[in-house]
Amino acid sequence: MPNILTRLSEWTNARRKLVWLMLFVLVVAVVAIVLTPVFLIMPFKAQTPRIMEVSYLMRRWSPLLTIIASLLILTLTIGLWMAGRWWSRIVLAILLLPVLGAAWLARQNHFEWMFNPLPNAAYAKAAEVTFVNNDDRVMAVRIGGESVAYPIRLMGYHHLVGDTVGGVPIVATY
Repeated sequence: MPNILTRLSEWTNARRKLVWLMLFVLVVAVVAIVLTPVFLIMPFKAQTPRIMEVSYLMRRWSPLLTIIASLLILTLTIGLWMAGRWWSRIVLAILLLPVLGAAWLARQNHFEWMFNPLPNAAYAKAAEVTFVNNDDRVMAVRIGGESVAYPIRLMGYHHLVGDTVGGVPIVATY
């Protein structure tokens, strides 16, 4: 059974081109499966139920698919590395960076980065507030004799606000 170096030296130019094409397609696929949900799931952007379904499916499968694709990409990279020149090795090393980045990002919850809780809610009298219009929707909380309102437009970005209303600590969420 010939060793791998012998087999790699016997690769034809057409075979190398096919392997390079497979490598590029896999790199694009790995990056796409991880980044597509990032751009589809956005606050205040029109999203259909189908888009949400596809996005969550991609989020659910991306950790496993990125590992499988990374192993396949690594195998193709090793084969091309052994039979390649110095410039092709640089290209191969550069191609591994987005793959490794996507494999890492597939295991992160980027929504936590997008939506930071509002830790210190500041009160303002309703008559003095300039950032809330009369027709804006708000979430209102009344505890004891104290009333507060959180504009939905602002809560959409933070999703959580820790506050104390009427002496009772609360977490308002949207």
